[in-house]
Amino acid sequence: MDVPSGTPRRVLVRDLLIFQLKLLLDGLKDLFLAQLALWAAIVDFCLPRRVRGRLFYGLLQRSERFDLWLNLYRPASQAQHTGDGLFGASRAGANTLLGELEAVVRQKVEVAGRSDWAQRAAQAARRK
Repeated sequence: MDVPSGTPRRVLVRDLLIFQLKLLLDGLKDLFLAQLALWAAIVDFCLPRRVRGRLFYGLLQRSERFDLWLNLYRPASQAQHTGDGLFGASRAGANTLLGELEAVVRQKVEVAGRSDWAQRAAQAARRK
């Protein structure tokens, strides 16, 4: 992996906070999944053969979808190192935590930009 150089401090801090959030979510998932998997397997063991395993394997599938959504390490391996840090490797609106975060951030920036434009337009109209 190519390590970025000259990354701005604010980008580094932001990426650290994002990574810590992702690690926290992954740890919580593991904590709950360990208990849920045990109970799902016990219940499945007691069920008739034709439906046995539905709970346990369904839980594994949901866990896999969560891992794909969380996308813990992939952005680091794909980072373009353009100064955007982890956001440089994600697409706004992608079906991942980082993609959803970026979409929210971009939406807020667009709304803020629109409100600035609306304020300037209102001030220009008042001057006339």
